Amino acid sequence: MLYDAYLAARLRHHPGEPPAHVAVVITERDLLEQGAYETLSALFRWAFAYGAERVTISVSVLDESVIPTLRRELADITAPEPVAIRRPGDTERATDPIQISIGLGGKREFTETVRHLAAAVDEGTLSPDEISERDIDDGLVFGDEPDLVIKTGAERLSDFMIWQSVYAELYFTDVNWRDFRKRDYLRALLEYKRRTRRFGR
Repeated sequence: MLYDAYLAARLRHHPGEPPAHVAVVITERDLLEQGAYETLSALFRWAFAYGAERVTISVSVLDESVIPTLRRELADITAPEPVAIRRPGDTERATDPIQISIGLGGKREFTETVRHLAAAVDEGTLSPDEISERDIDDGLVFGDEPDLVIKTGAERLSDFMIWQSVYAELYFTDVNWRDFRKRDYLRALLEYKRRTRRFGR
């Protein structure tokens, strides 16, 4: 607790802006660990307490048969803000402060968006020359770009928001989700504040 207070004090005195949109990448196996949902609830509290306006959780899934179970369990999670949950097949745009993607990988989401644009071209309601980045942004289920993406347990992102996170700051920690604590989140925020964002430049 004392170390957490020390990190919190450093954050308060650092001149950098906190990330407005924080995204965290976990796996279905992470959610099988004891205390996984309590950690998720705590993460939501930490994020909004330290300046976030939006939080996105991406749950990568290998076995799609577990998606309905994860959907039910995540729907019951304790959260300080409204939660939108999306899974494969969902097309409604997520706009709530907390957004959870279960198995809706970036490639699939991007492919669906391109398919809808192609259908519009085929119908004659859209010209190929008129397609812009904004059209793709508007067609995504998760349309907001994260400022900070946190990946626990390994240095790979899996299939996560390939369009939206292109300019995000990536933070990898060796700490597994089951061991992720407030101090680990605060360390990620400090690292974010230390960086100079270049947005591809």
